[in-house]
This record gives sequence, structure tokens and C-alpha cells, in this order.
Amino acid sequence: MKKLILGLSLAAFGASAALAQDVVRMGSEGAYPPYNFINDATGELDGFERELGDEICARAGLTCEWVINDWDTIIPNLVSGNYDTIMAGMSITDARKEVISFSQNYLQPEPSAFIALAGTDASVTMSGVVAAQSGTIQAGYIAESDADLLEFPTPDETIAALRNGEVDAVLADKAFLDPYVTDSAGELVFLGDDVLLGDGIGVGTRQSDDELRATFDGVITEMKADGSLNAMITKWFGEDQPLFE
Repeated sequence: MKKLILGLSLAAFGASAALAQDVVRMGSEGAYPPYNFINDATGELDGFERELGDEICARAGLTCEWVINDWDTIIPNLVSGNYDTIMAGMSITDARKEVISFSQNYLQPEPSAFIALAGTDASVTMSGVVAAQSGTIQAGYIAESDADLLEFPTPDETIAALRNGEVDAVLADKAFLDPYVTDSAGELVFLGDDVLLGDGIGVGTRQSDDELRATFDGVITEMKADGSLNAMITKWFGEDQPLFE
């Protein structure tokens, strides 16, 4: 397992008395901007979920460490105890809730989108070869359609497969795909209709960690109420991202 521990020193007043552990280990992928990524300048985890996770820990008085883990083993390594939470752009789904639990959502359900090379017919989204990152809700969606699914361990590999002609299209979160389309000088385009999947994105925890999950829920509720979560969402995703009322 590829793992990198990034120490996080928070201005905390000690762990909550309700929690058994002194340090909460926060699992993330570090490969899915703007949700989470490794900052080239600092070599550290960055992105929306890093900022949000740091703020949750600070408000809860928790000392937290970030642990980077490959996506394809991110749930098994949570269950086995290698870290205590997942904040990795993970959508809340019934299938995942059979294995782990989630906090309330900190991002609303957001559109997934198809991209393809310019000039590609939109019919490939339903009958062509479509790439998605393995273990994602997008991969599950394609698997249930008439298209042929080709899965890759990382999201960047799906883009590479599209550019080299290995697949006809890619399906992923639109917020992740948008910079690729914008920066491609017309090479890549959005194709067909957006797709809404899942129940939003939340913090994943072990099913037994009720107190930790309740602590995170309390802070997320507070940040929704005071507007700070919406401000953070707009900062990282732009004005078009769905906000909390």
C-alpha cells in the first residue's frame, strides 16, 4: 500500500473527551483536484477536502494527521484501521453503506459528465467504450448501461486513455473534468447530458465509530449554518456548484 503520512499540527485544545483516540487519522487519495491533490510546490495534500478537514478538526479540538492512500484500497484500509476517516470525494451510496458509515454530506449531489475528443458522436456515451476510475459511482453507472466499461486505477489514467484512443469517452465528476476541457484548446469537449449520481459526498468512517462520526456531523452542521461551508465550496468549485440553504 502506497502511504504517505502528512503531519498536521492544529491549534487544538486536546481531543474531545468523547473520543478514545488522541489523534484522528484522515484518509485521502491526493489525486482528484479540486477535491484533494498533492501541491507540487509544497509536496503536501491540498484542495477543498484538506481545507475542510483541517477546519473540522480545529473546530472539534482534534489533533489530526492526513494519510494518503490509493483509491482502490481506500475503503479496505479504513476498515482495517490504517486511518479513521475518508475524505476523498467519496459519494454516499447504499452499496458503500453496507461496509462503512458516512457523516451527513458536505457537498450536495453534483453532476458527473462525459468528455470525449472533439468531433466524437454523443452516441458513444451509451454504446461505445467509456473509461472511469475503478470503484467509483461512475464506473458502476457505466457497468449498468449498454456501453463497455474500461476501468483505471487513477483518474489521470482515464484521461490518458481517451487521448491515446483507447476509449471513446470518460465519465467522472464534472468539477474534476472541467479544467481538462478548459485547458485542452478544443481537443476535449463535454459530450451528452450530465448525470446525477449518489447522495452527495460525506466523511467515511468505520461503522463502529459512532462518536467520531457524530463529532464530524456536529461541525458540518455548524458550518452549514454559519455559511462557512458554502464559502469554502464556492472558493474551490466556483459559483455554479450547488450550495446548502
